[in-house]
Amino acid sequence: MSTPPNVLWFCTDQQRWDTIHSLGNPHINTPNLDRMVAEGVAFLHAYCQTPICTASRASFLTGKYPATHHIHRNGAEYFPNHETLVTKILADGGYECGLVGKLHLSRADILEKRPAHDGYSYFKWSHHPTPDYPEGHDYADWIATKGVDPIELYAQLSGGVGLGVPDELHQTTWCTEMAIDFISRPRRGPWLLSLNPFDPHPPFDPPAKYMQRYDKKQMPYPLFRDSDLDHQKHFATIDQQATVAVNPYDRAGSKDSRTDLPREKLGYTAPADYDARQVKACYYAMIEKIDHCLGELLAYLEDSGQLDTTMIIFTSDHGELLGDHGLIYKGCRFFEGLVHVPLLVWWPGTSIKGLQSRALVELVDLAPTVLEAAGIEVPYTMQGTSLLPLIKGEAPAHEHKPRVVCEYNDALYGGPESDCSHGVMVFDGRYKVCIYRGHQMGEIYDLEKDPGEFNNLWGTDPELERRLIQAAMDAYMRTSSAGIRRMAPY
Repeated sequence: MSTPPNVLWFCTDQQRWDTIHSLGNPHINTPNLDRMVAEGVAFLHAYCQTPICTASRASFLTGKYPATHHIHRNGAEYFPNHETLVTKILADGGYECGLVGKLHLSRADILEKRPAHDGYSYFKWSHHPTPDYPEGHDYADWIATKGVDPIELYAQLSGGVGLGVPDELHQTTWCTEMAIDFISRPRRGPWLLSLNPFDPHPPFDPPAKYMQRYDKKQMPYPLFRDSDLDHQKHFATIDQQATVAVNPYDRAGSKDSRTDLPREKLGYTAPADYDARQVKACYYAMIEKIDHCLGELLAYLEDSGQLDTTMIIFTSDHGELLGDHGLIYKGCRFFEGLVHVPLLVWWPGTSIKGLQSRALVELVDLAPTVLEAAGIEVPYTMQGTSLLPLIKGEAPAHEHKPRVVCEYNDALYGGPESDCSHGVMVFDGRYKVCIYRGHQMGEIYDLEKDPGEFNNLWGTDPELERRLIQAAMDAYMRTSSAGIRRMAPY
């Protein structure tokens, strides 16, 4: 049996799939992600299980779909004790596990309550950068050690689109410093580090060092047609942080004027007016900052002789609409920008070099992948399917699952006019089906012919619709576990 690898699990927050230079985006600079693409495996069709933080993170940390673990909502009271995180299984199997940054398995408007048994022996928590917690915010404490008042530092910022704090005081910088602290500690066994910076989650506020590299005039406009404005009116009561679609071409030069909101609310209160290309420039600058910090970690692993014994996973919990179809932020929508995420895996000497897999994969597959790599039995309760055979070249490079499933179940507080939205998306690699509880209007997109998702086929071909809905409901019903294993016929 091979030696269990260390695992660096780098998960950003709200990063779209199309934000890596070497995978087709000439407008962003990501040399270290490009290195991972060249040296490891890039999954070109990876999907989250829900386009919301808590439910998505619960899915990839338990290896279960939301319909089984039932952790659907941001702001949930607690994480249930009967659910087991993959980090607890690893810790029981001899790994030392650490967390830096976000956890977000339950409400985080106060100091987040940790799960009773999460497996983390190293825990540096910072849900979001704004130092609005009275205690227990490790990033804010770190700023104070630099001789800077964290509250005064963030009080200088204004609005949700523009320059953030200096690079040397940035939360992603802190994440990197804490990660190196964890990796550098002496130990006898393998380690796993779950590294979770808040960026590129809004507010869109990169350090000046990175912002100056992006000219909004060089940024492409979001995916948009005039028909989007009418189309989104059909979804007026379905949860979405941006409640009204706007034409991004009409907003050039607009400014985010939300100066009256507390900074922490800017992360979930979408602007009514914004310059979409300025937002994109800030968003890309935030990702380049993340890429730089990834490079620092790769260099440290290399210098400390640990790179060849470490599996590196880079992904995000979900995407960001970023102006596509006139919408920004997130909610109960299933456009590619929101549900399609980056996923790179590099295990030097083990993973296939430079493979760009077209297989349909899901974030729920990550927990069993890590356990199999560690040589630890995957619990029968996990519903994901390990990617390790594909990563090692022991399975077909472009085959994994026939369909991927994503759902939204009353995940955000949508206000008094919300219908406590529940939507389900099933994608088979060509056709995407989106069904919304209590609504006659659904969505069917043929991404082979319509990759921008502008032409809704719902209601245009009854036989196609019947066949796709039947397949979609079959796939969705499979995400709900029957529960305790059957051991007898009665």
